Amino acid sequence: MRYITEEAAYGWFIRGVHKWGATLMIAAVILHQMRVFFTGASREPREINWMVGMCLLLCTLVLGFTGYRLVFEQLSCWGATVGANIAASVPVVGEPMKQILLGGETYNEHTLPRFFVQHGAVLPVLLVLLLVIHIAIIRIQGVTEFPFEGDSEETARGHFNFVPDHLMTELTLGLVLMVLLSVLATALPAHLGPPADPLSTPEVIKPEWFFYVAFRWLKLFSGTVAVLSTGFVVFVMFVWPFIDAWIRRHTRFSEASAWISMFGVLAIVALTIREAAVEH
Repeated sequence: MRYITEEAAYGWFIRGVHKWGATLMIAAVILHQMRVFFTGASREPREINWMVGMCLLLCTLVLGFTGYRLVFEQLSCWGATVGANIAASVPVVGEPMKQILLGGETYNEHTLPRFFVQHGAVLPVLLVLLLVIHIAIIRIQGVTEFPFEGDSEETARGHFNFVPDHLMTELTLGLVLMVLLSVLATALPAHLGPPADPLSTPEVIKPEWFFYVAFRWLKLFSGTVAVLSTGFVVFVMFVWPFIDAWIRRHTRFSEASAWISMFGVLAIVALTIREAAVEH
């Protein structure tokens, strides 16, 4: 990482684009998932695509987690150790999960190559496959759109030509994002912190911003309770379209999703701001 950042020609720029691209990617996936939840776009017949989207969200977060470990800074090294210890809090399967993550009982010479394989090979292939499935289902079912007066039946259902409409939209947004990433990578380049030392525990262990919520949650409850409750929340999010359908079918709270999503977003924002504001 030091060679890429300080010696390789334009390595600092490539690393900066990668860093900021990863940050915006995670933010975009989270915001998109919120938009889908807010607008009820996960309802019938789009339940399966919501679950595919949840897999994409989790895959993106794991990519962010494994990617930062490869920097091999002090915080990234100890972040891996903390993450493995959190995984070990899961009953029954916790210890095997920790060993799979670290390649042993503790951080060792096998840990970094394991994260590299996950980040550079396994997770990108999984992400592309999920993305292809996600877009294919969207093309079949159409995009959830708010109806406007004068829209044709096809437009109201969210159907539009892949070429040139869909393709040109993606290309245009891609070019705009490349310009934005270039500006960010140049103005706010990625730096290197203190090198990793598995034998020296840092005074402060700080996660990436997208894990602030989980980190704050772990501080509020004990390890096992926090991990199990987080897993329960993720499970509920996976099957929410079916829970929402049951609520709308058997109660008068037809817009429960909107109210629950507003509460969820406020809770996420509050926990994130709280964790960002405290001294790490």
